Amino acid sequence: MMKLARYLHEGHIRYGILEGDTLHELESTPFSGIEKQGRTCGLDEVEILPPVFPQKIIAVGLNYRDHAEEFDLEMPDEPVLFMKPPSSLLAHDGEIIYPPMSKRVDYEAELVLVCGAECRNVGAAEAPAYILGYTCGNDVTARDLQAKDGQWTRAKSFDTFCPLGPFIETDVDPGDLAIELRLNGEAHQSSNTANMAFSPLELLSFTSRIMTLFPGDVIMTGTPSGVGEMFPGDTVEVLIAGLDPLRNSVIQR
Repeated sequence: MMKLARYLHEGHIRYGILEGDTLHELESTPFSGIEKQGRTCGLDEVEILPPVFPQKIIAVGLNYRDHAEEFDLEMPDEPVLFMKPPSSLLAHDGEIIYPPMSKRVDYEAELVLVCGAECRNVGAAEAPAYILGYTCGNDVTARDLQAKDGQWTRAKSFDTFCPLGPFIETDVDPGDLAIELRLNGEAHQSSNTANMAFSPLELLSFTSRIMTLFPGDVIMTGTPSGVGEMFPGDTVEVLIAGLDPLRNSVIQR
C-alpha cells in the first residue's frame, strides 16, 4: 500500500509518497508512474493540498440503502449522478465557508474513488485497472437551497463544499469499509460501504459509459444515513477504515 500526497513546498505543487512523517517527492504526477525523485521533506514543512485537482468531480445520490430507508425513498435502479465544480475543492484542515444565502448546510461523509488512467466504456471487472486509489470526501450541501431549486447544482457547488483528502491510499478494497462522520467528536454517521447499492467498481463502469474519465477525476460514491446540519464553529471529520481521516472546520464570513 502507498499513501500518495499532493502538497505545496517552497512555492511549488508537488506529489509524493508519504512514509511515516517523510514525503518522498515523485518524478512527476502519480498518473505518469510512481517513481521517487530523490528529494524528501518532512510533513511539517509542507501545506497539504487536496490529493488531486480533477477535471470532473462526479457524485452519486442515494447510493446507501440505509440512507434511502432514512428518508423512506426507493433505491434507484441506476446510479443517480450529479457533479460538483473543481472550484469547490478544499484540503484537509481547510475551512468550510458557510454561504450567506443558505440557512442550512449539511455534512455527507463519502468514500471517494480517484481515477488513475483515461477510460471509456469500461466494464466493472476491468475497473480496478483504472483506479489509482481512494480518499475521504465530504459532499457539503446547502440543503435548503437544494429543496428550493429542485435540483442540486447551487446547493452542492459553493467554494469549499468539496473537502477531499488528506491522502490517496492505493491498495484499498472498497467493498467492506466502516465509514463514520464525527461532528465535534460525536459520531453522527456510522455505516459500512457494504451498504452501497452500486459498488465503486460499478460506479466507474457506469460513469465511463456516459463520459470519458481522465486521470485525477474523482467519483464520490454516496453517503450513508445520519446526514445532518453543521454550524460555524463546528469541526467535522470523515473517518473510513484504511484511510487517514479528513478533518475540516466550519466558519462564517
